[in-house]
Amino acid sequence: MTEAAILVIFPFAMVFAAISDLLSMTIHNRVSIILAVSFIILAPLSGMSLDLYAMHFAAFIAVLAATFGFFATGTMGGGDAKLMSATALWLGWNIELVSYLLTLSVLGGILSLIILKYRNSQMIVVYARRFEFMRRLAQKEEGVPYGLALGIAGLLSYPASPLGAWVIQQLAQI
Repeated sequence: MTEAAILVIFPFAMVFAAISDLLSMTIHNRVSIILAVSFIILAPLSGMSLDLYAMHFAAFIAVLAATFGFFATGTMGGGDAKLMSATALWLGWNIELVSYLLTLSVLGGILSLIILKYRNSQMIVVYARRFEFMRRLAQKEEGVPYGLALGIAGLLSYPASPLGAWVIQQLAQI
């Protein structure tokens, strides 16, 4: 049961946040809350040691502090900051967190370039009138749905995380 929850909750939350941010420019608080609460419950059930458990919270606090600064200066949305922090809680204070941050930086940069290209394209008129989210993406005063990069980076980093690796090990024993 623990393996199934670990295998489903984090990936589902990342996909949901990515799609939600793309379509509505919103990452709901419940996504970050579900991630945090489920980690708090599931990590001890996986047999995670107390010192490793504490390091996951250290990663959470460090990322929360940094992203709060970005949010306060208006360079990051609140939903993005909360999702990054909850993701750091799942990944822990290790190389997977560094990998996640580097991957999301690259993906976020690519996403930003694509959005800028789209906003400056003559095709906006054709695409934007069909779908609400396409019209929103076309507006220059709107931000970038960075949750898409956060979600993809989270999915790419997750298998090497302590909980992801634990589930893979448990499944290999079956």
